[in-house]
Amino acid sequence: MKQRDQWSSKIGFVLAAAGSAIGLGAIWKFPYMAGTNGGSIFLLLFIICTIAIGLPILLAEFVIGRMGQADAVTSLKRLAPGKKWPLIGWIGLAISFILLSFYSVVGGWILSYLTRAIFLNLDATNHGDLFNTIIANPVEVLFAQAVFMGLTIWIVQSGIKGGIERASRWMMPLLFIFFIILAIRSLTLDGAMEGVRFLFVPDWSLLTGSTFLVALGQAFFSLSVGVTAMMTYASYLPKEEKLGQSAMNVALLNITISILAGLVIFPAVFALGHSPAEGPGLIFVILPAIFSQIPFGNVFMIIFFILMLFATLTSSIAMLEIVVSTGIREKRDRRKRASWVFGILIFIVGIPSALSFGVLSDVKVFGGSIFDFADTLTSKIGMPLGALLVSIFAGYVLTKSQTDDELRMHPVMNSLWKFLVRYAAPVAIIVIFIVWIIELYNAS
Repeated sequence: MKQRDQWSSKIGFVLAAAGSAIGLGAIWKFPYMAGTNGGSIFLLLFIICTIAIGLPILLAEFVIGRMGQADAVTSLKRLAPGKKWPLIGWIGLAISFILLSFYSVVGGWILSYLTRAIFLNLDATNHGDLFNTIIANPVEVLFAQAVFMGLTIWIVQSGIKGGIERASRWMMPLLFIFFIILAIRSLTLDGAMEGVRFLFVPDWSLLTGSTFLVALGQAFFSLSVGVTAMMTYASYLPKEEKLGQSAMNVALLNITISILAGLVIFPAVFALGHSPAEGPGLIFVILPAIFSQIPFGNVFMIIFFILMLFATLTSSIAMLEIVVSTGIREKRDRRKRASWVFGILIFIVGIPSALSFGVLSDVKVFGGSIFDFADTLTSKIGMPLGALLVSIFAGYVLTKSQTDDELRMHPVMNSLWKFLVRYAAPVAIIVIFIVWIIELYNAS
């Protein structure tokens, strides 16, 4: 068997894994979820859930991936021969396929905004109308989606060292640098401190069970657990690297970027008299409007959407890598062809989602758009289900000696991880499922 590709360094792995986790979860979804769920209380619960629940499952995926030294399906076959556990890998592959099919649509929106910011003067633009115009234009959304998928395929086809690691090595540091610049600019606005208080000074009256559950769901989404992306990435990790330290670094980077996103957005929102509870439009509607009202706003808008593009690409390449890795198994000579074949298929599957705000806007699936259905199927069903199965496999199927040998942490930390992955994580995920089902029932 040929030597499996490996990351050239620990920092390359951590940056790639962090890039996969961060994506739109930290930059797009976290600010509007925090804005509509109490700000500082949501941030506090999000941090707790990330460390206590998300991190153990992230580490479980690392353990399984490096033990198996293959794609998720093959790794699970090797660790539990003759059992049904490889189903986790197939579920992860299906989730990644569907997730990237509509995720690439959002990537296309970002490209549309970035192109306009560079070549057109958006200062006088009504950004609400602009957003609606873009997402309803079938030619533009499909072309932008195709370009975004082309960028993703181009990176993944080059492999681990030549493509994914190289891209992450420069995209992630630039992500931090640009965010710090934007945060400084936002914090220097008159009235910005009101946004800082919203993000960091808790209003304990907003502490509710619902807020806790939303924060828990955000922790899973932002860490990309449950889609086997981290399992796949860890399979390329050398045996001498410490998994616990790498997992903690990924979680802390994710939390840091989320906080930086809040420091970019909320001070500006409050300084310029907008509401933090604008929902998903906070990025695509409110922020461009804010940038148009400040000196050098168009420059900062360009920087911001470059940031968004970087973050989205680091996640999209992880999703495509899951599909490609499973498709080629250990046959690295097939990577380029597989990247293009699977990438084009994902683009085709994503066409209905891309058109669901325009020519297919009248088509409803369970009361929502095609885009909404794909989002619900992955983030509210697929990812929690995948995370639940991963935690059960790592907690009950793998023996203590197997996991201890792979983790190589202090015995107390090994035991704590085993407890969290066996009991705390599964219970939390099941509660999310139950609450979501109750919400659906009440809504009907």
